[in-house]
Amino acid sequence: MGKDGLVIVYTGKGKGKTTAALGMALRAVGYDYKVCMIQFIKGSWHYGEMTSSKRLEPEFELTAVGKGFVGIMDDKSPIEDHKKIADEALAIAQERIASEKYNIVILDEINYAVNLGLVKIDDVIKLIQTKPANVNVVLTGNHVKAEIIELADLVTEMREIKHPFKSGIRAKKGIDF
Repeated sequence: MGKDGLVIVYTGKGKGKTTAALGMALRAVGYDYKVCMIQFIKGSWHYGEMTSSKRLEPEFELTAVGKGFVGIMDDKSPIEDHKKIADEALAIAQERIASEKYNIVILDEINYAVNLGLVKIDDVIKLIQTKPANVNVVLTGNHVKAEIIELADLVTEMREIKHPFKSGIRAKKGIDF
């Protein structure tokens, strides 16, 4: 993919941040590139990419580390548990990026993890600043911090214009999860 790995951010209140990262992964696997996705928040639910990602192995690796959605959706876990799991996810991310085995490392929902105080912004900045030059790093999730935007090569904001949930339509299998 070249020597100059990019830092890419998908953020915003609109739907599609993880989906955009997965689309990039699908494209990269088409060129036999190695992709790793580490999920910082998701983890306790079953969602489609947990199954479909296995079809893309060995080029694509999905590691769901999170304890599930924090503070919502019947979350009963203490915030300390979420912080501990997020630290584990960050350590995995550091190892995967430093290994240079992957062309792309996707840090799914890391912006939410920073915003919720589960991961320190300084640790994410250090991760970006010390990544090998040939590794592309993708950060997803709303509430991206200005410091990360400054370091990024590409930032795309998903903007919600209309969402079926606001009309009483629940999340759809294969579309939302």
